[in-house]
Amino acid sequence: MSTLRTIGEIRGSLPGDQVRHFDAELADTDIDALPQVLHRWATLGTDGFLDFLLTTPFEGVEFGARSYDDQEEHE
Repeated sequence: MSTLRTIGEIRGSLPGDQVRHFDAELADTDIDALPQVLHRWATLGTDGFLDFLLTTPFEGVEFGARSYDDQEEHE
């Protein structure tokens, strides 16, 4: 994925529920801190973590030795 270069690109890359958090933080950010805030949000928008979670949220994850159904059979 290419690097996000504008505030509009950053907003467009975020999930809908995160846009309002971005807007609120941006509105309260001091001008001197703006580059760091934008860099952090741009990183969040391009790291692919959300896409990873949505495509294979539990693939390869082992939750335990037995299920609740197995537990009930042994009681």
